[in-house]
Amino acid sequence: MRSLPRPPFAAKNVLDACINSIRDEGLIKNLLLASTAIVVAEFDYLTQGLGMTLYSIPGSDRVASALTTVDMKRVYSGTFVKSKGTRGMYDQLKAAPKNDVCPLCAQRTVSTLDHYLAQAIHPALTVVPLNLVPACAECNKLKLDYQPASEIEQSFHPYFDDFDDAQWLVAEVLETVPAAVRFSVAAPAAWSATKISRAAAHFESFRLASLYASHAGVEISNIRYSLERVASSGTPEDVRLLLSDRAASAQRAHLNAWQTATYQALAASYWFCSGGFRV
Repeated sequence: MRSLPRPPFAAKNVLDACINSIRDEGLIKNLLLASTAIVVAEFDYLTQGLGMTLYSIPGSDRVASALTTVDMKRVYSGTFVKSKGTRGMYDQLKAAPKNDVCPLCAQRTVSTLDHYLAQAIHPALTVVPLNLVPACAECNKLKLDYQPASEIEQSFHPYFDDFDDAQWLVAEVLETVPAAVRFSVAAPAAWSATKISRAAAHFESFRLASLYASHAGVEISNIRYSLERVASSGTPEDVRLLLSDRAASAQRAHLNAWQTATYQALAASYWFCSGGFRV
């Protein structure tokens, strides 16, 4: 879960570019008639997003009386995503995450834009940049048209949330053959009960425990040779120091990365440092 800067352009910019790219005169007319309603919806979205109350925005099957959900999906997929006049804005939103890493899972590569509030339920927000979150295909698929009913049910929103003000992702070593790591959500003392619940719900909904455990298993396999070299001429404490150094390096890059939690857990496990990495 990684935060992103808010988009540098607004719904009006997207609408103008779409209108200039569309040839259907009837659709252009209806977009012009609905443009004020879309701009108002964007302002309300910003207000509710800052207050963590996006769940309170009511759904609808049309924008004002001019455009239906089907019309807006057509504008999005047929024009905004594909037109030369609008594709630049689409690509700019999609390229916002550093190294193209999905902000929802913090692991896979961004391949699409996700409607935070589903376009099927909120057609007025279909081309509102604040509602378009870069995401990997898997996270987008898992979320589908989910509609939160309370603040607790709201998944992480990269444009409004900061979940890196404290460490919430932790792990523990499983003394298995081979060694494995299990991830969970901690409860930072400074966080409210609602924020903790939201982190836990996001962690579960996007199946991050299994995703991170899989990558941690590969990481353990990758470092086994290095650990064996250190252990052959040193002690478990030397192994622990190596793992602690890698944990500190990962933490400097991303406080709540699975790599940070993994190396912290490995360094804290006497079993692992004493040879558990060999099995």
